[in-house]
Amino acid sequence: MIEELEGLVACESPSADDAATEAAARLVDDLLLDHLGSRGSWIADGGRGHLLWSGGGTTKVLLVGHVDTVWPFGTTARWPFSVADGRASGPGAFDMKAGLVQGIWALRELDDLTGVSFLVTTDEEVGSPTSRELIEQTAAGARAALVLEPSADAALKSARKGVSMYDLVVHGRAAHAGLEPERGANAAVELAHQVLAVLEIADVPLGTTVTPTVLSAGTTTNTVPASAHVAIDVRAAEPAEQQRVDEALRNLVARTPGTSLQLRGGPNRPPLPSSASAELMTRARRIAAELRLPPLADVAVGGGSDGNFTAGVGVPTLDGLGAVGAGAHAEGEHVLVEAMPQRAALVTGLVRELLS
Repeated sequence: MIEELEGLVACESPSADDAATEAAARLVDDLLLDHLGSRGSWIADGGRGHLLWSGGGTTKVLLVGHVDTVWPFGTTARWPFSVADGRASGPGAFDMKAGLVQGIWALRELDDLTGVSFLVTTDEEVGSPTSRELIEQTAAGARAALVLEPSADAALKSARKGVSMYDLVVHGRAAHAGLEPERGANAAVELAHQVLAVLEIADVPLGTTVTPTVLSAGTTTNTVPASAHVAIDVRAAEPAEQQRVDEALRNLVARTPGTSLQLRGGPNRPPLPSSASAELMTRARRIAAELRLPPLADVAVGGGSDGNFTAGVGVPTLDGLGAVGAGAHAEGEHVLVEAMPQRAALVTGLVRELLS
């Protein structure tokens, strides 16, 4: 398992690079052939494709993972894969290439894989814009979706917030900043007003966060900015909160004379409620006890995954079944080696029960 994880980490796969993510997915396909005896199907829409493996028949159990990472090309040159003190480290090892390896090893323990599908997407880290429809179509009608995302401090992820992504654009009017600034309509000033207004939309007691992130304004130091924009990240535990925030953002009003607002984007992932995972979590705890594995905890998290989509079409979904470790999206992310076969065994047990 460690050797295969090393190969996947060495095959760098930043989300924005179609060729790189395809190469990594093809490497996963090689592992599927080696361990399960057949390849998956490459499903492409334009330049971006995704890998879908099937054991035959109608999908009853869907395993879901992604091969893309947040790390740019060249990261492995300064931070290569390594194993020390029981930890396997490298860019993308924890999130979530170890989960892919574990999932394949989990399935190789089963004699009959009829009804099992394994979907490996290539754009999860950027919101799954080209894979969402495929995820929802593949999951529809299944008994369960098992998501191989990393755990949270060893806890499975029984609930996730819904995710919305926006870009708020301010249109103003340029003018010379020294000669006649009064002739301009300063988009940067208006952006400042809007950033403060956006923060007020959040509802902390309900867990709804509305966070301005990347922003920019202007072109040169001696020109009144004619345009500005801010990216806005929204997380909400309930669909009604997603809708409330969406309406509030669309009702923002410009305060600076001569400026106007344009809102792009919207809800990206629906919430994954605890009700979607409750029965599977009960099964997982029992199976872990039967296998004499460490007791399982579960947690609700703010980050989204493709499990939000499977839950959104009504499929029971359990997330966080991948690596045990820490540091997702951070320098030094790592996987606890001893837990890899343990979590693979847990997935084997879940799939076996769900097929029977």
